[in-house]
Amino acid sequence: MTDAAALPGQPRGLVTSGPATERAVNVLAPNPSAMTLDGTNTWLLSEPGSDLAVAVDPGPLDEGHLRHVIDTAEKLGKRIALTLLTHGHPDHAEGAGRFAELTGTAVRALDPALRLGDEGLGEGDVVTVGGLELRVVPTPGHTSDSLSFHLPADRAVLTGDTILGRGTTMVAHPDGRLGDYLDSLRRLRSLTVDDGVHTVLPGHGPVLEDAQGAVDYYLAHRAARLAQVESAVEAGHRTAPEVVAHVYADVHRSLWPAAELSVRAQLEYLRERGLI
Repeated sequence: MTDAAALPGQPRGLVTSGPATERAVNVLAPNPSAMTLDGTNTWLLSEPGSDLAVAVDPGPLDEGHLRHVIDTAEKLGKRIALTLLTHGHPDHAEGAGRFAELTGTAVRALDPALRLGDEGLGEGDVVTVGGLELRVVPTPGHTSDSLSFHLPADRAVLTGDTILGRGTTMVAHPDGRLGDYLDSLRRLRSLTVDDGVHTVLPGHGPVLEDAQGAVDYYLAHRAARLAQVESAVEAGHRTAPEVVAHVYADVHRSLWPAAELSVRAQLEYLRERGLI
């Protein structure tokens, strides 16, 4: 058995519902799959002593899960006062409208199409609820509307699908762009250096105790994949499916459609820079 501390980012272990930091509680959605890992992590955030909470990524449109999130907050003596979205993929956002009905909350997101209420989210925004402070960090790349949320009091960052608790994420071409994604990873790394962030609260998978190690692993992984794609093209593999079959031969075929999206993003990135 591999020691979790030896894995990239030092994953905490099994993914379970429950407290993750002093201010963050996970409620795991019942939607496990090859793409969602153990399921979507719905995060409840609140300041100790406050009776107000923020929900991040209500998850799929699953009535049982949405009510479980509310019940969890109530058992903690909290009322959900606001809903935030890291991005618009259905496993994170499909249930947001129903969740807003159940809680009477606004939904804030970068994409106006996902919002319920007058306020969105963007660069430089600071969300405050019941003494809790969350800083909005745009992290496009996985999708164009991807956001992360810096929780300075816990020296933590909620990353949605930009960094996962296990494995790596895809760049969802054409909406996601690799250049943007690399810039976002570097921005997250600056949080670990300049702001002391050490904990990653991901959208899927276990909590990571070594945020900087996770970001460094992701950057190294992307550089290695880019080199492999460039070599594959030089060897005559011109189309995205051909490159996937060559470069991702060690990856289960069920993940090849997602890998193809990332390869398309990588090919675009290399062409834009005149490298292929």
